[in-house]
Amino acid sequence: MNSHKDNISDVMIHINEPLDAAARASLETAMRQIEGVVSPGFNPGKEHLLIVAFNPDVTHASTLLQRVRASGYSAQLVSM
Repeated sequence: MNSHKDNISDVMIHINEPLDAAARASLETAMRQIEGVVSPGFNPGKEHLLIVAFNPDVTHASTLLQRVRASGYSAQLVSM
């Protein structure tokens, strides 16, 4: 039996605009609504970098970037 749970990738998304705590929380919530997203989050001191753990069998990094941009931010994928 194949399990999609074992296939997890990380993507880093650089957001150009400054984000306060409420904006970061709102964006994390929006990312969690995407099927296949496991864990979106910002690291303290790097509030412009969103790290998203996701299942690439279910969604794609480009979809994640699209959601950030649809939320009104200028952003790009960053190599990890």
